[in-house]
Amino acid sequence: MKYICLAFEVHQPFRLRNDFFWSKRMFSGDSDIFEKYFFSEKDKEIFEKVARKCYYPTNNIILELLDDFDLRVAYSISGIFVEQCLRFDEGVLDSFKELARRDDVEILGQTYFHSLVSLYEDYAEFREQVRMHNELMHEVFGREPKFFENTELLYNNRIARFIETMGYDGIFAEGVPRILQGRSPNYVYKPVNCKRLKVLLRNYQLTDDVGFRFSSKSWNEYPLTAEKYATWLDATPGQCVNVFMDYETFGEHHWEDTGIFEFLRGLPEEVLRRGSMEFATPSEVIRECEAIGYVDVRDMETISWADVEKDTSCFIGNTMQWACYEYVKWLEPLVKEADDEEFLRIWRYFGISDHLYYMFTAGGSPGEVHSYFSHFDNPYDAFVTFFSVLHDFDARLRRKIRMADHPFIFMRGEKVWSLKGLCKVLKRGGVSERFIREHLERGDFERWVRECIHDDELAARLAELRAAAQDDGVLRRLYEILSEAAHAND
Repeated sequence: MKYICLAFEVHQPFRLRNDFFWSKRMFSGDSDIFEKYFFSEKDKEIFEKVARKCYYPTNNIILELLDDFDLRVAYSISGIFVEQCLRFDEGVLDSFKELARRDDVEILGQTYFHSLVSLYEDYAEFREQVRMHNELMHEVFGREPKFFENTELLYNNRIARFIETMGYDGIFAEGVPRILQGRSPNYVYKPVNCKRLKVLLRNYQLTDDVGFRFSSKSWNEYPLTAEKYATWLDATPGQCVNVFMDYETFGEHHWEDTGIFEFLRGLPEEVLRRGSMEFATPSEVIRECEAIGYVDVRDMETISWADVEKDTSCFIGNTMQWACYEYVKWLEPLVKEADDEEFLRIWRYFGISDHLYYMFTAGGSPGEVHSYFSHFDNPYDAFVTFFSVLHDFDARLRRKIRMADHPFIFMRGEKVWSLKGLCKVLKRGGVSERFIREHLERGDFERWVRECIHDDELAARLAELRAAAQDDGVLRRLYEILSEAAHAND
């Protein structure tokens, strides 16, 4: 028996205001920085349109099919999508909750912010976003995901090893020919250097027949019927055929008048009546099927489901994308030193992969797809907006944390960029008292404050503590002086 695994990506981004730079919004005194940076009106307009055309009708069809046939489906729902449901239409969320209550529906794990943090050298933020998403799925849908789908199917050996440590049983990846080396994507594999994690590979050709080519009248297989597609699935050898597409395929990318809903309604019956196939969720597939071999994807060869290249070039393939990606990554330690939930939330919204997706400059069919999704006139406007927003946020953040020109580096190598960051280290005891006293006695704190924070008054107050560096109460006094200065502008 061959398994047909149907999985759907459900995501909508928070879009940046496309007039941010041109309307001279930079360095303005707006108190609501979310509304300053993000285009809520456009998000609401698009969400309501897609809800009407896709989410409501498709969810209703899937629910009917689950009742009528032995169908299994999986959903990967971003945290950002859930937030938009709560902002714009809670009825959409209720319809997904109805699906999630069923045993024949699996909820997958992903990053809460549909971000690229899996590409960062330090996985602390990746871990946090996966944890946040897991908690949200439990809170909203009552489900704890055991199968993982990374943003845009980004995958390499390092990512796989990390996901195994997070307790997942399986992970999706793209069935890229260069990693398969002549093998079929229609089998279960294992990542190298993992003990129990299994990999399912998306059959992108059969997926794209529906996702991209369904309504193309120039396609030599047009029109695609459920009967024809089921015949193709039946003729495809392997343990499983994994069809994973954007949920908006139904009703939004292909409008109702293309026949996409009739195709969806007819597919389960056509698949099951052949007797050689049955539907299964990702977790069911890896439970029933043994892995036949390994997939080996080194860090510098990271794959994804994006475009023809199926690598990271969709997001960080040109200079504009790379500059913004590095800027967001560079801001991470500064944001976390601020110890401010609103700033941290906004920074994480900057990590949404769509912002970089809109800056794609290559032409051809991939360029047309990127343009279709973008609310900018061109990728250069997307770059100007994003970089301007980051610069504005950077300036606001520097004021808040009293950022230094250069970091203070403790003897054991820990590094902080601001007075607030220094206070956090002292408060949590991240550095031994012996080293702190030694820094104080040598005048390191006052020198850094004078030369990098440019606060002579604060430096003078710290200098007064130098002679008392070994006294019992000096560390408490040091923290009080620094905390008072750090929070002076709050």
